[in-house]
Amino acid sequence: MTAADAALEAVSTTPVLLVALDFDGTLAPLVDDPMTARMTPRARAAVDALAALPDTVVALVSGRSLGHLREIAEHDDASPVWLAASHGAQFWTPGAGEEAAADDADDLALRDRLQATISDGVGHLEGVWIEPKEFGVGVHTRRADAEATEEARGLADRLVAEEAPDWRRRTGHDILEFAFRHEGKDSAVARLRERTGATAVIFAGDDVTDEDALGALATGDLGIHVGTGDTVAALKVADIDGLVDVLEAVAHQRVVHAQ
Repeated sequence: MTAADAALEAVSTTPVLLVALDFDGTLAPLVDDPMTARMTPRARAAVDALAALPDTVVALVSGRSLGHLREIAEHDDASPVWLAASHGAQFWTPGAGEEAAADDADDLALRDRLQATISDGVGHLEGVWIEPKEFGVGVHTRRADAEATEEARGLADRLVAEEAPDWRRRTGHDILEFAFRHEGKDSAVARLRERTGATAVIFAGDDVTDEDALGALATGDLGIHVGTGDTVAALKVADIDGLVDVLEAVAHQRVVHAQ
């Protein structure tokens, strides 16, 4: 048995398991139009199966705003799946719904101004799309060429450095994002662990921002990286189907262990 196999067996049989999952590129294929992203049918089935098990909590942990995450995850008010959106700055809890978050009026006004200024500045660049974020702004360049991408990112970097130098900067798959809230997926998973009483955590992600959470996992947890590239995760899978294979195995082991 490999170390990864042993870790998988250990988390699968822990008393209270938290399965925290990134969305884009982890459960849903990356797409040019971010709002058309949806879980693959196998991923949806695996999430639903785990969430239906006793002493098993499933959470989606995403950089998406809460409203957008609920839309693309097709998440309704009856869902048992927890949500940590905006990199953990927004939470949705089963049975209670969205949790109130204190916002600073000055930060929100600056957010609106920067969203508008950056959007105007890149309006002539083909393939660049500005996403208004709950706590900042995202510059999408999936459909842009290298020259347009460089110009858009350079403009956004300059404006934020001048107007909001304390904002948190993140990069991901064809996105540059800034936010006045500094929560990360590491703090999101820590909060979920505390709130759910989890005795072990599985966290899976595919992007740079997921490494925050993967690197903060504790002994007895299991981190899974989806795709290629460097990672601190103990287990790597090639694609979404590879992750689903793991999630299905976890669900099976928890059923068998409970018998």
